[in-house]
Amino acid sequence: MSVAMSLPVHVPVLLDEVIAGLQPRQGGYFVDCTVGLGGHAAAILEKISPSGRLLGIDADPEAIRISQDKLSDYGEAVILVNDNFANLEAICERYHFHPVDGILFDLGVSSLQLDTAERGFSFHLDAPLNMRFDRGQELTASDIINSFSEQELAKLLEEYGEEHHSRRIARYIVQNRPIVTTVELARLVEQALGASTHRGKLHPATRTFMALRIAVNNELQNLELALKQTINLLRPGGRLTVISYHSLEDRTVKQFMRYAASSCVCPPGTVICRCGHVPTLKLVSRKVIKPTSLEIKSNPRSRSAKLRVAERLN
Repeated sequence: MSVAMSLPVHVPVLLDEVIAGLQPRQGGYFVDCTVGLGGHAAAILEKISPSGRLLGIDADPEAIRISQDKLSDYGEAVILVNDNFANLEAICERYHFHPVDGILFDLGVSSLQLDTAERGFSFHLDAPLNMRFDRGQELTASDIINSFSEQELAKLLEEYGEEHHSRRIARYIVQNRPIVTTVELARLVEQALGASTHRGKLHPATRTFMALRIAVNNELQNLELALKQTINLLRPGGRLTVISYHSLEDRTVKQFMRYAASSCVCPPGTVICRCGHVPTLKLVSRKVIKPTSLEIKSNPRSRSAKLRVAERLN
C-alpha cells in the first residue's frame, strides 16, 4: 500500500475560494509554496491543463514524496521542490519559472504533520518534542524547551503564542526540566495554568505548542521574506493568495498587502507626500475571506482559516 493511500482523506481548506481568487486558466503558470498533500495543487492543475504548469514547494520531504504520487498523472506539468519558501525567487529562477500567473501560500501545520505522532506537533499524540517541518534541520522544540532561559522562554511564548501567562508557564518548564515528550509538556502547562484555563474551546497548551512550532521553523520571518519576493515573480494581473490560521500570520499578510497596495506610506500627519512609494498590488477583497459554516462542519480544521487575495499591478 502506498503512503498516500494510508493517509487520512485530505480536504484542502477554502478550495473554491482559493480557485476563485487565483483565477487559474488553461496554459497558466502557478506556484504552490506549501504544496503539502497536493489538494490545492491538483485543483489548480485541473484548470490549467494541458498546457499549464505548476511549481510546488514544501520544506517537508515527506509532503513532496506524497504529492509526487498524487500528482503523477500530470507528468512534466508539475515541478516539485523540497525547499523553504523563503528561497522562493531563487527556486523560480533555478527552474526558469517566471513570470507567473498566481502564487498560493497555505500556511501552518498540515494534516500529515499533525497526524504523524513522531513529528511531535500535537499534544494529543505522545511523542518526542520535535516540531520540525524539515527533519534535516538541527533545532527542535526539545532544544528550546530544555536549554532556553526562563526569560527567553517567556518572551517566546508571549510573542509567538500570544500567551498571557507566559512567565508562569516558563517558570514551570524550567523547574521541571528535562521535558521529553509532547504529553509531558501539555500536562505541565495544564498544571501551570490550573483548572480555570479549561474554560473555552482551546486546550491550555495550544498557544505554547504554536509558539514552539513557529520558533522552531522560523515561520514568521520566512513568510515575510517570501511575500516580498512574490512582487518580482507575478506578471501584471497575477494573483497572490494566502491562507493563514492565526493572528500573527494574518497580521503579517495583511500588513504586507496593504503596504504594497498603498500609494503613500509617509508617516501619519505628513502634509506633502515625499515617500515616492509606487503601489505594486491591488487588494481584490478588503475583507478577509473565511470558511462557511458548512465547510467548518465537514472539516473542523478549517475553522480558523483566513484567506486574503491581491493582484499584481502593471
